[in-house]
Amino acid sequence: MFNIGIIGCGKIAQVRHIPEYAAHPAARLAGYYDLNQERAQALASQWGGRAYPTWEALLADPAIDAVSICAANTAHAELTIAALRAGKHVLCEKPMATTLADCEAMAAAARESGRFLMIGQNQRLTKAHQKARQLVADGVLGDILTFRTTFGHGGPETWSVDPGKNTWFFDKSKAAMGAMADLGIHKTDLIQYLLGQTVVEATAKVTTLDKRGADGQLIGVDDNAICIYRMSGGAIGTMTASWTYYGAEDNSTVLYGTKGILRIYDDPAYSLKLITAGGEKVLYELEAIQTNDNQTASGVIDCFMDCLTGNTPPAISGESVLTAMRAVFACLESSRTGRAVAVAQN
Repeated sequence: MFNIGIIGCGKIAQVRHIPEYAAHPAARLAGYYDLNQERAQALASQWGGRAYPTWEALLADPAIDAVSICAANTAHAELTIAALRAGKHVLCEKPMATTLADCEAMAAAARESGRFLMIGQNQRLTKAHQKARQLVADGVLGDILTFRTTFGHGGPETWSVDPGKNTWFFDKSKAAMGAMADLGIHKTDLIQYLLGQTVVEATAKVTTLDKRGADGQLIGVDDNAICIYRMSGGAIGTMTASWTYYGAEDNSTVLYGTKGILRIYDDPAYSLKLITAGGEKVLYELEAIQTNDNQTASGVIDCFMDCLTGNTPPAISGESVLTAMRAVFACLESSRTGRAVAVAQN
């Protein structure tokens, strides 16, 4: 049995991390910390364990084996590094951190501590994405030439534990980035996972088009990111992240290869649609992807607990997410400078 601590008791902790730990036979919810002490205490009363007055106190408790970092984006690096140095295994929510230097420091702390660091890039774990990766690797699509991958919805205002225009997602001091950090990192990591390639060049426009805070002014973080990626294998495609899709959520990816097209979560009836160059259609009914309004088990906690129980490094390690984070920061640089930016590969 592994004793789990939760640092940051907001919405993602409440609807994914905590219930999924509670359902796992090898996990025991043991501790909670949140800036809102009443929130942490309420969760301790509901799920068991106890609330700690500070995150330092939680990490200092030798009974805690591992922690989920579910705090605001700008706190990820400090909390993760402190937890690793305290001897805890860490599952950190995305984005990994808000600067590349912090991301690299997190990965280094994991190496130095001998503890596991996993990042919550849950899109790698869906059945359709895993099947798509297999089809690409098996050469069913031939060479991938182009692609488009999209993640857009109406914004985090109704998702945040403190909903409305004062949500921390809109606060640059806490979030650092907007739609790019919330959604763009998912699809950047995903396209690398699907193709087995890395982004080597990024051209992007990361901007704020519509979202306004309680003061009526445009928010200080981006609500849209439209990016062109050139991949290490030669493919070129687009990655779009948006908080201004005021209708149905779009979480789709389409791969265009020399032997056909693969449409992923692009059709409500079929998770995957393969259309070969000869016109044949192969339809896969696997599962519907999560949406903000339809929360299902993410698989992230099961994956993390498999690491702990099997004493095996996580596939979605901090080290493995560094390439996607480099691409994200290249996009921000591209948007600032108005030019294509080469993405460092190490």
